[in-house]
Amino acid sequence: MVCVSLTDAQWARIEPLLPDRTPRRGGRWRDHRQVIDAIAFKYRTGTPWMDLPERFGSWKGVHNRLRNWAADGTWEKVLAALLAQADAHGDLDWVLAVDSTIVRAHQHAAGARPKGAPAGEPHDHGLGRSRGGLTTKIHLAADGRCRPLAFVITPGQAGDAPAFEQVIARIRVARPIGRPRTRPKMVLADKAYSSRAIRMHLRRRGIRAVIPQPADQAANRKRLGSRGGRPPAFDRETYKHRNTVERCIYKLKQWRGLATRYDKTATIYLAGLHLAAIFIWSAT
Repeated sequence: MVCVSLTDAQWARIEPLLPDRTPRRGGRWRDHRQVIDAIAFKYRTGTPWMDLPERFGSWKGVHNRLRNWAADGTWEKVLAALLAQADAHGDLDWVLAVDSTIVRAHQHAAGARPKGAPAGEPHDHGLGRSRGGLTTKIHLAADGRCRPLAFVITPGQAGDAPAFEQVIARIRVARPIGRPRTRPKMVLADKAYSSRAIRMHLRRRGIRAVIPQPADQAANRKRLGSRGGRPPAFDRETYKHRNTVERCIYKLKQWRGLATRYDKTATIYLAGLHLAAIFIWSAT
């Protein structure tokens, strides 16, 4: 039996950030802690919804809570509040690393209608089809302590570079006074992100880029001679810390329901990622 539940310390941090237990219509919601533990159990073990242990109550009620809080942004708001708390205590490392990972999608993830999707849901539901079957790609940014800050979901065949600006745009950490912080000190990324557009985007925002240049780009620059310009600056020692995002991915893939996608919609799968991030941040 896998034990996946909030500790008392985690619950003390999360409880004030959750909605009131009395919804707008009807009676009182079931205990938030029990429902969150049920959702975490499902994603950590990969258990089908209908096979949730009886101690969690009706699986339909648990799934409805996950879906409703995904629709109204509750999961994102809780994660954003935890990030703001960490930043206020100087615990958020603003040297970020960006990367992506592909996850296989189970056959149960297929079948959602492409039309009539809810607001914010991509038309393709973040599913890609290839010879290997259905896949989804998770693009994310992690801080210097291997904790996720932002996610973007795309089909598995999507490139890394086109999603880079979306990931950076989702980094928004509120502060007690003034505007939220959206600019890290520097961004570490591998050769897949070595493009003129990405480097110019970071330069315009005053963010230092630590991205190696692929051999073909370096050769093309040398071939152009003086027209090729100077090689981009690259700090090899700082780049060694890029493994933080890979270690963050390993943490997320310890959750079997995230390492393999079973959810039909990208909105619900993204909510599972936010829940895992909430567990990670509330434990630190």
